Amino acid sequence: MAFISYYFHWGEGEVMALDHKERRRWCSEISDINKNLNPSDSKKGKEVSILEMIPDKQLRRRV
Repeated sequence: MAFISYYFHWGEGEVMALDHKERRRWCSEISDINKNLNPSDSKKGKEVSILEMIPDKQLRRRV
């Protein structure tokens, strides 16, 4: 819960309203964003701002 709250600035009530499957999906989304922002392999290119990324369809529907 803290992972989602930290990155999306959602309150406890908002996170608790999600079922377990939704919380796992959001943790996965956040992890994917972090991987894209901070590539571990220097061959992947420069780091980019989250504002430069195009969110996937699921993220656009939720936000």
